[in-house]
Amino acid sequence: MHVRLKVCCIASRAEADMAIAAGADALGLVAEMPSGPGPISDEEIAEIAATVPPPIATFLLTSETTAEEIAAHVERTGVNTVQIVTHISIDEAAKLAGLCPSVRRVQVIHVEDRSALDLITGYAPHVHAFLLDSGRPSAAVPEFGGTGRAHDWAVSAAFVEQSPRPVFLAGGLTPDNVGEAVRQVRPFGVDLCTGVRTDDRLDAAKLNAFVAALRAPQP
Repeated sequence: MHVRLKVCCIASRAEADMAIAAGADALGLVAEMPSGPGPISDEEIAEIAATVPPPIATFLLTSETTAEEIAAHVERTGVNTVQIVTHISIDEAAKLAGLCPSVRRVQVIHVEDRSALDLITGYAPHVHAFLLDSGRPSAAVPEFGGTGRAHDWAVSAAFVEQSPRPVFLAGGLTPDNVGEAVRQVRPFGVDLCTGVRTDDRLDAAKLNAFVAALRAPQP
């Protein structure tokens, strides 16, 4: 089982190069958010995305909530994948599929309890993948990711089992727990940000340790 690796919160071309050299399959580029680490300007996102070689995926993390706004954000940044970090309406998800048919669409599901499983059926026809995270969209200051917190992996495992689409797992992953996360959840891919950063910078030693743990033989 080859688990894909997405390194998020990429802040520069140098960080993109570091992540790719470590074996990343995808890079996360965080646009303006109400909270959380790693936001950079749309201009910086476009500059980084333009330099990333195939077949590496470039994920725009957008907090826009309408199909038109999300599609415009994708066009401005030139990415090949859009990660919708909050729970948009199913109607908007369907509309976005029509507006951006050639862009991979990934819907984030924030796992606060088992009600996350109820969202599979509505979104699945309109997205290419899901990403399970530990944000709190309903908080006074909404959290859309980068919390450094793990959520209930039992719910995540049930989500993976029920989902007809590939599922990435995010939220508090580190070299110490990624092996157990993969064993328990069996995700298509894992996504990380804070666990491989030091003083808000991508840390090569932490990243390499994470990749080593991820690629270690699984029982």
